[in-house]
Amino acid sequence: MGHPFLPEKDKFTAEELEQQENSFRQLLDQLMKKAEECKVVMRVIGSIAFRIRAPEYVYIEYKNNRYLTDIDFIVYSRDIVRVQDMFFELGWSENQSVLRLSGDKRRIFYHPTEDIHSDIFIDKLRFCHPVDFRKRLEIDYPTISLIDLMLEKLQIVEINRKDLVDMMLLLRKYPLSNQEEPDNINVKYLAKICSKNWGWWRTTTMNLDKLLHFVKEYLEDKEDIQIVTDKIIQMKDNIAAQPKSLGWKMRSIFGNKFKWYDEVEEVDRG
Repeated sequence: MGHPFLPEKDKFTAEELEQQENSFRQLLDQLMKKAEECKVVMRVIGSIAFRIRAPEYVYIEYKNNRYLTDIDFIVYSRDIVRVQDMFFELGWSENQSVLRLSGDKRRIFYHPTEDIHSDIFIDKLRFCHPVDFRKRLEIDYPTISLIDLMLEKLQIVEINRKDLVDMMLLLRKYPLSNQEEPDNINVKYLAKICSKNWGWWRTTTMNLDKLLHFVKEYLEDKEDIQIVTDKIIQMKDNIAAQPKSLGWKMRSIFGNKFKWYDEVEEVDRG
């Protein structure tokens, strides 16, 4: 599968990545306007959401050859029929296998002419650890909240460079906070999730350690490195300071002896 709106090669220039992003944003604008017309509560997730929230630091993504592949969303289950109608009206087609197997949790639609698909997740992300968006989509627009964007990446057990870079982008721009505030990353919400679930704590702290390890490799500017490093440490300190539940303490006894996360199944996009 090629890279939408990009030539067939593995390394791209900043100009090529910027042109690709502009093409994706035009398509995204069309989808969001259609969602408003159809009265659908729909929020952007994935790599393009991070760029929407921190456009002045997108050079970090370009330097790391971070290209875009799709446009993904979270919606409420109550809106899924309208979401389906919305995509059909725009000429998109649907993955029938995903519809049959997990249509109440996830839908996949394909652009009529471009090699682009859109994953539609319903109420929750269900990968290594569930991320629940019920009653949370109204917090921000057009993306999910900043801390939810972080959770989207922190739940990945086998995290890779592109996911770490996305988080660095967000940490470079936004301050941390202990409450849900506009343009702040609510680390208290994250700490509470980790204090109740040892599995979430294990994966999150593991990924924050990876972030720390790769900051100097993925970032070049000294100020960028320092700001992101300080925030990662602050996040780790917040999680460590949050009192842990009895369930967390009981599960921690067994540690890594038992799997603490869900296996992620590959989805057939054909």
